Amino acid sequence: MNVITSFKEKKREKEMAYERKMLRELSLEQLRKQVYEYFSDFYYTHRVFPSSVEDSCIDIAIEAFLLGASYSRFGYYGESVTTVRRRCAREEKYLVDTLFDVLCFWGNIDDSLMNESLYYACEHYVERWWVEGFEKGKKRWRLKLR
Repeated sequence: MNVITSFKEKKREKEMAYERKMLRELSLEQLRKQVYEYFSDFYYTHRVFPSSVEDSCIDIAIEAFLLGASYSRFGYYGESVTTVRRRCAREEKYLVDTLFDVLCFWGNIDDSLMNESLYYACEHYVERWWVEGFEKGKKRWRLKLR
């Protein structure tokens, strides 16, 4: 008797395997360094950077990296980065909004000017990790390491 598997199950297994391969490209130290670079100015009242904020930022960076990597095949087939980013604009905005909400919650930030600059920092942070995932994924496609 043969085991019957669904296409959804098989597709999810392939996605998980690809994500595991892509996560090998990331370094936790690099993630932490970027968190401090982008968001330490907003938490100057704290003596130590809150670990919950750091963990949330790292989670979002990983999600953005994997999102960029999953869309990298379009770049491999010739689409520009801006065109590909438009394809996943909704998912990217969701990541930005989620990160912004978490940072506002943990930082008790009420100032509207501070909120705006924090939102732009979140956008640039997610964009940076999306592009990083896109470029590394495109490189894997070129090397046929999918």
